[in-house]
Amino acid sequence: MALDTAEATDQLLGEGDIPPVHEVNAAGTSPFLLTSDHYGRILPRSLGDLGIPESELVRHIAWDIGIAGVAERMGEMLDAHLIAQRYSRLVIDCNRPPGLPSSIPVISEATAIPRNEGIPDSERAARRREIFEPYHHRIDTVINSRIHAKRPTVLVSLHSFTPVYAGVARPWHIGALYNRDTVLPKLLLKHLRAEGDLVVGDNEPYAVSDLSDYTIPVHGEARGLVNTGIEIRQDLIADQPGQQQWAERLARIFAEIEMELKPELFVD
Repeated sequence: MALDTAEATDQLLGEGDIPPVHEVNAAGTSPFLLTSDHYGRILPRSLGDLGIPESELVRHIAWDIGIAGVAERMGEMLDAHLIAQRYSRLVIDCNRPPGLPSSIPVISEATAIPRNEGIPDSERAARRREIFEPYHHRIDTVINSRIHAKRPTVLVSLHSFTPVYAGVARPWHIGALYNRDTVLPKLLLKHLRAEGDLVVGDNEPYAVSDLSDYTIPVHGEARGLVNTGIEIRQDLIADQPGQQQWAERLARIFAEIEMELKPELFVD
């Protein structure tokens, strides 16, 4: 396995690397703005394979398995704008405040990431400048534009989680995640529980916080937007039929929630 170094110019992305930001349905009319921080698992060519085998790079440590298909289908069904991030969270995690150890992990779960060991500040800055910042700048720009146009905007951050963690099975099929703002999560929990066939997590298997998260605290709460995080268990969306079924279910639920949210949608 190659442990290539970044260019001396401190440029991370070069010829042959794709842009970090992926968008679907930018002209969508829905109030829901969808984001996917861990949509992809691409690695910049300058970083080689980070010193780990492909068998590790297809695991949850590198991306949110299945969420790309769900997010794209939801965007189409809801006529919603999706903004997603193509690079692996092992390069830089776009849902972590920069500077945290988990932002550029040297170990993820039990897997060491050799290429992330002892990297200079200039490379850390390049990863932030070329991947993290373009993604979050794009979300910020879209929110600014929508607010300026007095368009209702509700932030929905889409993720997936492993069915087993540290040897313990996780019973939830889906979880609604939140921090200070509970308006949308409460509605989402109500609708999900009404489905009758789901084990629903209330801030499970994770909870949002200013210390551990970035997208919801910065783009949702700090901007005064109604918001929620969603976590779907990966074994349920690992294939295209599962992704289609969950996208259809969530699109139907969010269409119903939109009608209940109407008075909450506008930001002054």
